[in-house]
Amino acid sequence: MEEGDQQNQSLHEILPKAGLVYSEKGNLSEVLCKPKIMPLKSVTLERLEEMEKRMQEVLAAADQPE
Repeated sequence: MEEGDQQNQSLHEILPKAGLVYSEKGNLSEVLCKPKIMPLKSVTLERLEEMEKRMQEVLAAADQPE
């Protein structure tokens, strides 16, 4: 087919004679969700910081003489 023939063709809508026809033209709008509260620090990060703090205390105690 040539380009001119494609422009002249029109699409014909075919509707079923039996059954349901669904249309979603109406009531389309944005759906907003509630904001999610994110923790400032993750649990894993807090655990790592606690482990580092304990290691610093252990090293400081080991370095100090009696």
